[in-house]
Amino acid sequence: MEDSVIREIGPIARPRPVVIVPDMPKTRSGKIMRRVLKAISNSEDAGHISTLAKPEVVDEIRKIKI
Repeated sequence: MEDSVIREIGPIARPRPVVIVPDMPKTRSGKIMRRVLKAISNSEDAGHISTLAKPEVVDEIRKIKI
């Protein structure tokens, strides 16, 4: 995938590592909680997650090694 991005768009568009997760932390309205994803990627506390449709997905994502 990385090679095709470099070939088609250029080296400036090289993607960072991509991690496939079982689900995304979404609110009940379906919006992705970017704050939670940022906290997970920076090894920080995700904060208040009770508004998520499936809060258990946060723990599942944390278990994945990046």
